[in-house]
Amino acid sequence: MSGLPRSAHALVTGGGRGIGREIASALTRAGMTVTVVGRQRAGLDDAIAAGAAHFAAVADVVDQASIGAAIAEAAARQPIDILVANAGIAESLPFVKSDAALFRRMMDVNFMGVVHSIQAALPSMKERPYGRIVAVASTAGLKGYAYVSAYSAAKHAVIGLVRSLALELAQTRITVNAVCPGFTDTDLVAGSIDTIMKKTGRSREQAVAELAKHNPQGRLVTPAEVADAVLWLCGEGAGAVTGQAIAVAGGEI
Repeated sequence: MSGLPRSAHALVTGGGRGIGREIASALTRAGMTVTVVGRQRAGLDDAIAAGAAHFAAVADVVDQASIGAAIAEAAARQPIDILVANAGIAESLPFVKSDAALFRRMMDVNFMGVVHSIQAALPSMKERPYGRIVAVASTAGLKGYAYVSAYSAAKHAVIGLVRSLALELAQTRITVNAVCPGFTDTDLVAGSIDTIMKKTGRSREQAVAELAKHNPQGRLVTPAEVADAVLWLCGEGAGAVTGQAIAVAGGEI
């Protein structure tokens, strides 16, 4: 990996499982100090025990004070150079059944969670000689999918934020980018597979195929493939890459 700052401190929200944990693990293997943040202490402790991270903090990205305190605690231990805003949730319903509460949940976690995390980390990051902000969005932020209008709207908002903030910070050494995975083999997608099975009576193999068909490669993306894209964006060799939304989706976009 070209020019990765091995002494850097990276903080990953939603780092106790799935894509977030894989990203934390990749950053740790690259020699960085990694703090994972999430709502469930057990998953965070497990990530540390498995060697995927060094430190952990329990916080909810929806709660600005909570995530602010967690990031301040981590920065006091070692200034933060890299922020990976990964925490997110997904729910699917037809639009006519998607009430205001569903839209608020999707926006609160998937969009405002990114806003809160960046706002807490950015002031001190500006004082560092090197900075990277990576938001984990989704192909749903680049296109539409049926039955996930609220989720898709929130992820579109994340990409708009990334593109705008990248321009604000273009004169600094901080880059701001998004990675946009397609359907990825995580517990979050496993929940979608269970929903398809329950609602349609299809087998697990058929339900997986229903999601994999969106990927021209005919498969689910792996968390490691998403982590590799994040790792590249965190390197000094990607210093001229900012304001981008990079699809990791087998050619879907």
